[in-house]
Amino acid sequence: MKKYKIIQLAGQSFFSFMAVMAASSAHAAAIKNAEPQNLTVYMEQLLGDGDYRNFKDVRELNRVSSWIREQMRLFGIPCQYQTYKVNDEAYRNVVCSLKGNSAEKIIVGAHYDVFEDKPGADDNASGVAGVIETARILSAEKSSLKNTVDFVFYTLNEAPFSGTEDMGSYVHAKSIEKQNQMVKSIYILENIGYFDQNLVQEYPIGLKWIYPDHGNYIAAVGNLQSREITAGFCGAMKNLNQLQCERLIAPSFVQAMDFSDHNNYWAFDLPAIVITDTGVYRNKNYHTDKDTIDNVDVGKMGQVVNGLVQTILK
Repeated sequence: MKKYKIIQLAGQSFFSFMAVMAASSAHAAAIKNAEPQNLTVYMEQLLGDGDYRNFKDVRELNRVSSWIREQMRLFGIPCQYQTYKVNDEAYRNVVCSLKGNSAEKIIVGAHYDVFEDKPGADDNASGVAGVIETARILSAEKSSLKNTVDFVFYTLNEAPFSGTEDMGSYVHAKSIEKQNQMVKSIYILENIGYFDQNLVQEYPIGLKWIYPDHGNYIAAVGNLQSREITAGFCGAMKNLNQLQCERLIAPSFVQAMDFSDHNNYWAFDLPAIVITDTGVYRNKNYHTDKDTIDNVDVGKMGQVVNGLVQTILK
């Protein structure tokens, strides 16, 4: 009789487990997916009518940051400007917060400025569009949101400010550290729109024997502190069974990617990764006049957003 009860209880536990798993799968299936047409519209708004959102054109930068703030307001997500001065000129990040059930924050960010007089579709309108679409979906899933999510749009990522304390991401990271905010994870979207099934992928010396030759994957670049975050994102991508995801935590690749905004959070020992198509290591249009919307893949950008949404809601 005791044996029967043990088996019966084990059976009940099994079916309870399966019920929970089924409910979890059903919820995941019910979560809205990214809409490629939305990503296209966002990028069109970011690129505008031919002006360039670089540090010399503060008026254009302000147009873009104002549009971002208004777009986020339409999702019910309040934003504020984080303004600071460089060479007597005022520049601003846009910081938007979607409240969750925990004070511990997740940060999702992307820079909105461009290199020189380039269109900057992949670098980095794609990243900004990805953050905005992530915000749209999460705002609809607010009741399921465990953590507060800050969506941050940075200014002054590109030269001549890259690698300096004038970067918008450095200013934001320093403010996080100063306010002693609790941060669970940080996801930087940097160039998420260029994919190529051909053998075009390049790497720093020593890595080409380890990672794929094709350029049809998204990379999650982290350091030792953030390796579990890269694992979580790539795990979500694998579960979706859409776009291939590769974790890149090799020191040589991390050093090669140190120009991006995640590096400024690392400087304050904050757990950050960059989600990227690897930029110059794949995209020959990088920092050229050919970095236009027609050369990015909004369908696969949407898959990246879906993976990030699943990661945050997990």
